[in-house]
Amino acid sequence: MYGLVDGNNFYVSCERVFQPRLEGRPVVVLSNNDGNVVSRSAEAKQLGIAMGAPFFEVRELLRRHQGQALSSNYPLYGDMSRRVMARLAAHVPAVEVYSIDEAFLDLHGLTAFCGTLDARARRIRQDVLRCTGIPTCVGMGPTKTLAKVANRLAKKHPELQGLLRLDTPGRCERALRALPVADVWGIGRQYAGKLHAQGLRTAWDLSQVSEAWARRQLGGVVGWRLVQELRGQPCQDLNPSEDGTLARQSLSCSRSFGQRLSELDDLWGAVSTYLSRAAEKLRAQNHQAHILTVYISQDRYDPLLAPPYTRSATLTLPAGPTSDTLQLLGYARRLLTTLHQPGHRYVKAGVVLDGLEPAGRGQQLDLFAPAPVALTPAPDPARARQLMGALDALNRQFGRGTVRSAASLPRPAAPAQPAAPWLGRAAFRSPAYTTRLEDLLLVA
Repeated sequence: MYGLVDGNNFYVSCERVFQPRLEGRPVVVLSNNDGNVVSRSAEAKQLGIAMGAPFFEVRELLRRHQGQALSSNYPLYGDMSRRVMARLAAHVPAVEVYSIDEAFLDLHGLTAFCGTLDARARRIRQDVLRCTGIPTCVGMGPTKTLAKVANRLAKKHPELQGLLRLDTPGRCERALRALPVADVWGIGRQYAGKLHAQGLRTAWDLSQVSEAWARRQLGGVVGWRLVQELRGQPCQDLNPSEDGTLARQSLSCSRSFGQRLSELDDLWGAVSTYLSRAAEKLRAQNHQAHILTVYISQDRYDPLLAPPYTRSATLTLPAGPTSDTLQLLGYARRLLTTLHQPGHRYVKAGVVLDGLEPAGRGQQLDLFAPAPVALTPAPDPARARQLMGALDALNRQFGRGTVRSAASLPRPAAPAQPAAPWLGRAAFRSPAYTTRLEDLLLVA
């Protein structure tokens, strides 16, 4: 059996741990730049506030019902997520961290030592709530997909008290008949419309299709594995790693700006900040990148602009893969210069690192390729690794961004600008209660 534990309205729940006054009130958490709703309390859902709704459309509704809007506080949410995952790991032999608020659990063989799975799941929920303050739901099934189904139904039906186990054919059939096909894990909006046109409305309908149909209509072997998982035949195992996370196949970092930017130096400050963060993540999973992409975007809702709203440039690194921030910045500067158009105003920028491989693997370069033109002086690899290791160690000890490249600092020509002009708006952000000494709660 597999389990899936999901934090209820996770961002809102994190805020309520440190602000009990928010309990029972409609609460929403907003996306970067305070643009859209990305998390809603049960009370906010009852008001009809949709996921992704623009904040300006729901501001008055929240005010009328004594609701509260909060800016995203990702340092807080990330730290609370680590605490939740640590508690889960104390109860089961293996955990796969699927997202910031979800984790798959290995429940095989636990009944021989820990009683019934329902009792075990209740203890897990109680322990997570007691130690972190985060309410959760637990779904259990013989496959990861059925565990997802059980979890989704447990969240939708309060009478289940946050727990559902699908361990018999009858229970599985009832659950699949109750779940719309659009809510099946791995079925997106496009596939949902396609399945509806074929007369498949529920997860049960999907589970009854033939292998030939699944391979033809649902992307080959991936679609057939999905159908098998719905039938209770495991096709996916847990993918735990030493630190409880999975190494990503690509890394990206992007943000919307707090104001429109047109100057190249301001855009470069944003891109260098995002690339430094992506390179830090790259080194954390002990990988290097072969390919770098930089993109900048204009406002697609501006009636005076015509597509394309986003311009991007991609470079296969000529000197081989690297995780050195300084080398990557040299390449990114050239890419950004080719993208920037004077007089245009931009609202977003981002970077993507692709072609990841483990650090230290031997490089295979083209023998007949022309000698690469280095954009920055090629450092000694050993010294570069030592420098990046020292950089990461200082930022871990004293806080992210304590030591950074000069490119990510605001232009000195703008003394009236108190912060970097590319920083997004966060007018309602709560303190970082668990990650900054200055924000620790004081008990009188």
